[in-house]
Amino acid sequence: MIEAMARSYEELGGLSRPRKTIRIETDRLVLRLPRLEDTPAAAEHLTDPEVMRFIGIGGQTVPREACVEVVRKWLDRWQANGFGQFAVERREDGRFLGRCGLLVWDRVGWCPSTLLEAAEPEIELGWTLAREHWGRGYATEAASAVRQWAFGDLALERLISIIHPDNLASQRVALRLGAQPDEVIETTHGPAVVWLHPLSVGSTELTKERRRRPRRRRSGT
Repeated sequence: MIEAMARSYEELGGLSRPRKTIRIETDRLVLRLPRLEDTPAAAEHLTDPEVMRFIGIGGQTVPREACVEVVRKWLDRWQANGFGQFAVERREDGRFLGRCGLLVWDRVGWCPSTLLEAAEPEIELGWTLAREHWGRGYATEAASAVRQWAFGDLALERLISIIHPDNLASQRVALRLGAQPDEVIETTHGPAVVWLHPLSVGSTELTKERRRRPRRRRSGT
């Protein structure tokens, strides 16, 4: 059972900017806002070639000394959009497993962006865990929790995942989440397939045609 806590928000641009700590709990995981102190643990997956193979530009790893800037960017996205990447911890021991959360893309050029800057924003649900934690269902559990939070608390009507055509592990996670491949694209990071997540309102499944893309946030709002 998923418990979302501290739901005090300031409405901004059709979505919400968190004013207090956001914390999501599942049976085995805790999802919380990232902290700069997470950098050493985050470096475990950011510097791993196998983990980064299908992530970022050309599958390049992040130099260990630059990992703090990646975590800082996670925090910046929360400030810019009112949502972003969660740090994923294991409940039983507080072990940092990786990250899972929401990222804004601009369909014009398919590049990472913000709600304010994107001409045609799309919101992606993404996940990355350190290799030693693969194959235990953590990614599916975390992504399912974030998706429920996005459709519920943020009232999003459309959510995608952008997955490299050769990333079979993430494709399996997407399938377990009920997502379906929708279109093939070329991003600034390379080729990818857009997976569209199901959205149920009550007992009614919204069709692709009825799922509105997120609005571009107006400057000054």
